[in-house]
Amino acid sequence: MKIKRFVAADMRQAMREVREEQGPEAVILSTRRLDEGIEVIAAIDYDESLVREAARHGAPLALPGEPVAAAPAEMPPPPAPLPAAAPAATSATAKAVAKKIAARTPPAPDAAPSPSAAVPAEPVPMHPLMERAMQDTARMRAELASMREMLEVQLSSLAWNDMERRQPLRARVLREMTRLGIEPDVARQLVSALPAQINAEQARYLPLGMLSRSLAVSGRNLSDDQGVTALIGPTGVGKTTTIAKLAARAVLHRGVEQVALVSTDHYRIGAAAQLEHYGRLLGIRVYPAYDAQSLRKVLELLRDRHTVLIDTAGVAGGDPRLAQQLELFSGTGEVRASLVLAANTQSRSLDEAVRAYLPLKPAACILTKLDEAPSLGGALSVLIRHRLPLDYTTDGQRVPEDIAMADARVLVCRTAQAQKNQLPDDEQMAERFGLAVAGA
Repeated sequence: MKIKRFVAADMRQAMREVREEQGPEAVILSTRRLDEGIEVIAAIDYDESLVREAARHGAPLALPGEPVAAAPAEMPPPPAPLPAAAPAATSATAKAVAKKIAARTPPAPDAAPSPSAAVPAEPVPMHPLMERAMQDTARMRAELASMREMLEVQLSSLAWNDMERRQPLRARVLREMTRLGIEPDVARQLVSALPAQINAEQARYLPLGMLSRSLAVSGRNLSDDQGVTALIGPTGVGKTTTIAKLAARAVLHRGVEQVALVSTDHYRIGAAAQLEHYGRLLGIRVYPAYDAQSLRKVLELLRDRHTVLIDTAGVAGGDPRLAQQLELFSGTGEVRASLVLAANTQSRSLDEAVRAYLPLKPAACILTKLDEAPSLGGALSVLIRHRLPLDYTTDGQRVPEDIAMADARVLVCRTAQAQKNQLPDDEQMAERFGLAVAGA
């Protein structure tokens, strides 16, 4: 039996040294914490009878190069050596016994007492067979996932090819919707409303008409924007610029005395200053509001104004300050919330923004930055999915020119003109609609 003492900075390093020098069959006899690190006593070619005999005669085995210390009054039976194919439970048992031995072993005379006698909870090196079993399991799971993905691709392709054979005109409409950038769930919803029998001419023009009919428009007029309107939405979507455009339009039709601006954005640096700059240019006073109470006081002061526009802080969906937005408008039932969304944002981000602001019950939406959007299909999909009416659209930075009333037909035609790319191929269509068709 060969016993050796290892000292390392931590338990992980000590176990690594034991494994490198004595192999995976080494038995841990004791561990303890010293000033210089962790001490581990390990043995190979473990002979239990030799250890018991030494303990019975009061002559413990000495480490190479160390003096023999006095034997303890009572020594528990040491753990059995780990065989080459021992399971993980045996290793855990050996570790538990080693902890008991270390707890009852007196500290060395020259070692300072440790404040905590507990053995550090470091993981015991895993047995090679266990490591190999885990690797095999991980490899098997990866192969099953790859096989499942391959089967899904094959099933999607078969389902889409079958739909093209049985319902070629409906498949053509889905392909045109995909070219326009409409999300798959919205495209399937629109196609499900098609009549049972359609001809080739209808399949060519129906997608644009269906989009136009499905897009809700509030019909709110720029010249008669009466009441209190709060523009809400994520940061960077153009709320302040849109408020300036609406305020300028209101001043042209109602006069300076009938228009007021309210700023609640006190988070973004320079937000209030930007709104005040627009107010000075238009001759409109800007009123600050810091909380729900001050907002109610300001609205009470402005109850006789024809148009009151409220600028809010841009808050993302996962921002904790969104709850403060909800609290800000509590008790102000006369405020009409309008959600501002940027058309050049990805459809997933737009959808998350709408879901985040649903508790504020937005009455309508304003779609901005149409001139910066390469495709409008994603924005239209979000509006149709959530049945959110559209107030206005903006397509530039000029105040007040670049704003218009929402027109569904104009917006859909603009969507079609922006998409000059070719129709998607069968592989793309199978990936988007194949599984849904198979499950129908």
